[in-house]
Formats: sequence, structure tokens, C-alpha cells
Amino acid sequence: MTRRLLPALVVLVALGGPSPGQAIETHAGSVVNSLGMRMVLVPAGSFRMGSPPGEPLRQDEESPRRVTLSRAFRIAATEVTQKQWLALMPANRSPRQGDDLPVTSVSWKEAQEFCLELSRKEGATYRLPTEAEWEYACRAGSAEPAIGRAGLESVAWYADDSEETAHPVGLKKPNAWGLFDMLGNAAEWTQDAYGAYPRVEEDKDPTGPAAGSAKVVRGGSWRSFVPAVRCAARAGTPESYQLPHVGLRVVLEVE
Repeated sequence: MTRRLLPALVVLVALGGPSPGQAIETHAGSVVNSLGMRMVLVPAGSFRMGSPPGEPLRQDEESPRRVTLSRAFRIAATEVTQKQWLALMPANRSPRQGDDLPVTSVSWKEAQEFCLELSRKEGATYRLPTEAEWEYACRAGSAEPAIGRAGLESVAWYADDSEETAHPVGLKKPNAWGLFDMLGNAAEWTQDAYGAYPRVEEDKDPTGPAAGSAKVVRGGSWRSFVPAVRCAARAGTPESYQLPHVGLRVVLEVE
């Protein structure tokens, strides 16, 4: 598999990536778009969202329930980089600047604008992940709780190892589905308004409260301590805030 993949990636690099609107098939059903984003295919399925009582580091708001996602989707292997952001947007306010660093200091509304512009460019539907999609992708088929300090340092830039700054995307180990920096580096906006989870045993394709000016941010960041750098951890942030540690990762809807 690797021997077949490497020549294709070398060609993409040499040519500067695919032309606008062209998706290049790579391994495991992923595609690369015209901005060089590798969009990983995530299958439909069910998982336990939230955390059970007694799990270490959990917060009361993480009420567990069985969630089914009925449609497959593609999610970016990395957070949106500053180079990718500037290909479509007029300004980059990230406190540490660099092409391969995650873009941060963007509001939820600006993240929505980026998704709209990317959708127009690619002729496809890009958006932020729902909170459920984000956690499903983060867990990558695992029901395990926090991965522990030693494991965390292998996959995440967080308060204990980041030197209080963001780092280029994709330097740590990916999760089981090939997604980098789901925990740490930049925290990530999701589509959902922030609110309490419904008190139900099972849920299907949840999209959060119908309205709300605070939106859910997931994953923790380079400035977060261990309790916030977990698949189940969540935070609510006003949609207008432009925080130096919050960026985004995009989803591509599967037709």
C-alpha cells in the first residue's frame, strides 16, 4: 500500500496539488482537494458519546448516550493551516505565523465563511463537523477514556509539551483513522450551538440545540491541561470570539 501511495504523493507535490475542483484519490478512500487538504473517509456507525460516571477527569456535562451517525462523511486529516486559510480569506491573525501552522484567532462566523468559500471553489459541500461527528472521528473506533499523560504526549501539543505555542500540523502521531492533532495544538470550532446534552439513551444524527450564540469548541489546545485534552471534553465559546488558541477542521459531505 505504501509503495503504491508514495509516487502519487510525489507527483502531487511536484505539480503543486490538484487543479481547482479536482479531488485526487489516495489511500483508504481519502481524497486531496485543490488546497492540499486530505479528506479522510469516516464510515457511518454508532458510538458512546460523552463519558460514563466515574471516568477520570470527566465533567458533569459529558452525559453519555449511544449516538448513531447514519451517513459517512470526510473529515480533514489536519486542522486548517494558515496557508490554506489565506488561499480563500483576506487576513491571518494567528499569533504565531507560518504556512503549516494551524490558523487561529478566527471566529465561528469566519470559520463558516471559509467553509462557504471552499464549497464554492470545490463545487462540493464543506462545513464544520457537528459535535457528534467530531467526537466520533476523535475516538476513531475506540471507547477508551483519556489516553494518559505518556500517550497524550505522542499525539497532542498541550500545556505540558507545547512551550506555550502552536506547532505545524501533523507532527504528532495520528489516531487510528489517520487524523492528526484531534487533541491539542489548536482547539476546533464545531457546527453545534452549546447546550446540555439531551437526557436520552440513544440519539441519531444529533446537531445540538436549535439556536445559541455560544458554539461548541472541541479537542483542547496547546495551552490546555490534561482534563481538557480528551475526546469527550467540550467547551462553549461565543461565536464572535477570535481566540489565539482556537481554529478549525472541515468536513466534506459525501454525496
